[in-house]
Amino acid sequence: MILITGGAGYIGSHVAKELLEQNEDIIIIDNLSTGNQNTLDTLSKIRNFKFINEDLKNFVKIEKIFEDNTIHTIMHLAASIIVSESVSNPMKYYLNNTVNTANLVSLSLKYKVNKFIFSSTAAVYGEPLDIQTSGIGENYSTHPINPYGKSKLFSENIIKDASMANSAFKYVIFRYFNVCGADMNTVEDKLTPRIGQSFPNATNLIKIASECAIQKRKNMEIFGDTYPTEDGTCVRDYIHVDDIAIAHVQSLKYLDHNNSEIFNIGYGKGYSVKNVIFTMETVSNVTFDVIQSEKRIGDPSFVIANNNKIQEKMKWVPKYNDLELICNSAYEWEKVLNS
Repeated sequence: MILITGGAGYIGSHVAKELLEQNEDIIIIDNLSTGNQNTLDTLSKIRNFKFINEDLKNFVKIEKIFEDNTIHTIMHLAASIIVSESVSNPMKYYLNNTVNTANLVSLSLKYKVNKFIFSSTAAVYGEPLDIQTSGIGENYSTHPINPYGKSKLFSENIIKDASMANSAFKYVIFRYFNVCGADMNTVEDKLTPRIGQSFPNATNLIKIASECAIQKRKNMEIFGDTYPTEDGTCVRDYIHVDDIAIAHVQSLKYLDHNNSEIFNIGYGKGYSVKNVIFTMETVSNVTFDVIQSEKRIGDPSFVIANNNKIQEKMKWVPKYNDLELICNSAYEWEKVLNS
């Protein structure tokens, strides 16, 4: 049995979808604070699974789940993820992200759950300096600049230390870059997403642009256009959520025959803010208002992943490395939400 925390949320639901389609038996734990019951209902149409509405901070109840089920793998995706909120309310992030992760690791050791797949973030690298076009590698120094990134790096260290002390306990840590897009389900050759990013007030650029395209938002902002990039706007590595999900499934077999590892997960290719806006307007055939605003403090000009390691070691081959496809899936999902 595979235990997925945060399986009703955006990335967690796509991981759950991929596992269900591979006929894996799963348990989802989610407190539905940002997860969605409609998402769970959709997943149940693929295959039956066990859902437990619980908060990870309720340690006694979480341990009961370990007692009552034979779990061989944890995929830990539940977390608070809003950078600005982490600055204003850091304790929420250290408690919800780091402390709850420590408890899950402790229970894994106690109940001999020997595979732990952890959802981390490129935010652990902080504000990259002197990055080459080859991108950030896993050995790049980790200096997170906000409590969100710090909470994830603390969690990584807990997992690594536990593995060093217990040789049977193995992990894969994925450092996500900019996750976006929606389920690539097709019906009669037409893209028809079943799940996607449902949480309101998202800060993801492609999500915001798709909301503008269906006129859910009146406009969007570009924060700075004088960066040392081709068009003056920030460049980021946008990765389709289904490629993230596929990597999680592959990590199960990887750990059967390999040692624990940390992997960047991105495409190693960047697009500027203006690239994304133009692409969304193209796929939607809608032009929307864009406001030019001042730079935000701490926004690096150019951040992409060096993904050589995950491709070489895990043999991960992305399927959806195409900005137009990513934007189209996000746009089609936004139309589903708005229908």
